[in-house]
Amino acid sequence: MVLPLVNLCAKEVVSDHSSSPGWLGCVPRELYRPLLEAAFSNCRPLAVGELVQRWPERTLRAGGRRQGQSPPNRLCVQALLLAVVRGLSDKRCALQVLDLCGLQCEEGGVGDPMGGWSLTVALSTMVVQARAAAQRSLGREGERERKRVLAMERERDVVKRERGGGLEEGEGGGLLVESVRKEKEETSGCLREDQQVKGVRRRMEMERRKESAAVAGLAGGKVGEGEADSKVDSEVVVCVRADLFVNARSWERVRAALGTTGPLKLQCRYVRVEELSVSSIGSLLDLLPRHVLLGVDIRYSCLGVAGLALLLPQLSMFPMLSSLRLHYCNLDIRRDMAGQEGAMKEMSQGLGKLSQLRRLSLTALRLPGHLRMLLSSFPQPLEVLELPYLSLTPADLSYLSCSPHASSLQQLDLSENRLDELALPSVRRLFSQASSCLMQLSLSGCGLTDGLLAAMLPSLSCCRGLKSLSLALNPLSLAGLLDLVRMAVRMPSLRQLLYPNPLEDYQPGLPPMPSSAQLLDWPLDELVEVHEATSLQLDRVVMESGRSDLILTCDLLNYNKDLVEQ
Repeated sequence: MVLPLVNLCAKEVVSDHSSSPGWLGCVPRELYRPLLEAAFSNCRPLAVGELVQRWPERTLRAGGRRQGQSPPNRLCVQALLLAVVRGLSDKRCALQVLDLCGLQCEEGGVGDPMGGWSLTVALSTMVVQARAAAQRSLGREGERERKRVLAMERERDVVKRERGGGLEEGEGGGLLVESVRKEKEETSGCLREDQQVKGVRRRMEMERRKESAAVAGLAGGKVGEGEADSKVDSEVVVCVRADLFVNARSWERVRAALGTTGPLKLQCRYVRVEELSVSSIGSLLDLLPRHVLLGVDIRYSCLGVAGLALLLPQLSMFPMLSSLRLHYCNLDIRRDMAGQEGAMKEMSQGLGKLSQLRRLSLTALRLPGHLRMLLSSFPQPLEVLELPYLSLTPADLSYLSCSPHASSLQQLDLSENRLDELALPSVRRLFSQASSCLMQLSLSGCGLTDGLLAAMLPSLSCCRGLKSLSLALNPLSLAGLLDLVRMAVRMPSLRQLLYPNPLEDYQPGLPPMPSSAQLLDWPLDELVEVHEATSLQLDRVVMESGRSDLILTCDLLNYNKDLVEQ
């Protein structure tokens, strides 16, 4: 990729930190963005800090990455956060909104990036420390003003003693006392006003908000809760938007940051929760701003059906919530428990109140036979439905194929739900209903044999918009795999195919009908010739079709279905 000239020049400018005093004072605001991107990409934390501290625009978006762009280095992210705090008292900084959504990545990746948990802790610490620094500064200003007033009072007493009692009763003494009193009142008024603000930016922000509040008052604005929110927001200088990762170790720090009112206000777009109790998750939801949250991801928490039913009314208070993901949350209802059916109905009713929900992911919740109860209450059809390890029954698949969701699904994950001859008609009908919109499909670990796949391929080939197809860990022979690839090359929109290793590639001893767990654990044949022969046959099919844009892979660990969207 050829970089634009401005990017090449920005890279050279930030590479030498000793020259920064020469260009920081005269660089135009239009060049701040390419300079900051160059500082991030070349790991120049000092340049990042100096640019952010003087940021000339109201909004700074540092999250999200383009294709091929590496995530920012941990040191650069830390420098950015420190510069935001320093910029609170810098009159050159115009920053009001810091958007870090999408900045986090996996811990320990290439280039030492900052993971979601580390970023959440760093942001929470920054918010709390900024509040403490503001309070200390106000305390110091108040102490200086108090000392000045005391000094003025002592000076007044000295003047009175020097002039004697005559002037106190005369006209001159009265004027002196009156002037001293007025000066004291003015000084006290200035003290009260100055204690509410800190620095030039805080005063300007306060004046702007007071003018807006006055205009709203003349127009007949709301009172009560709105006034309370305005009072809290009057202290905010910068709103920080980010995706948060909260677990038992970071919960207390995140709670302190979300409950703090100060110059920095933490807002959350997507929140991921792990290993928290129902009460803690409820407390977290109460602290999150209502009109910002778009998605909730709860993992490894023992919610139970009753616990989830308690959380759903809280989730319905977020009008923009479009994604709900529940992973390994212990909703197993195969065991008979008192009141479980009533809790299921409450959960269904709660899901129905999530009017903007478009993505639902239920992983390993073990809810056989209850898919109709879960999905029928939604007022709008879902676009993304992920149901791996859900123990779906033929009745569940029959409902899904006839439901309003079928014709709107763009992404569907049925991995690790065993498909047999009884489920085959429903699956084929589901593919037919979703043929015009389905873009990503995962059927990994579904027990698909050569015969089942052959019966399914005609319906699957009708999905003309399909871009990503995953069929790993299915017991296919080499002949069945070749049939799959021949069908894939005839689908012009398909860009990625995750195929299973054929049974011939495994070492001897594999059961006739192996499960996905057995296929995952069983060793492959150590002979290189075996794997090369399989790859050659697959590549020959692709080459004969003339397709150069189709990626075939059997690497389950490194497969990324979202690459087709980048």
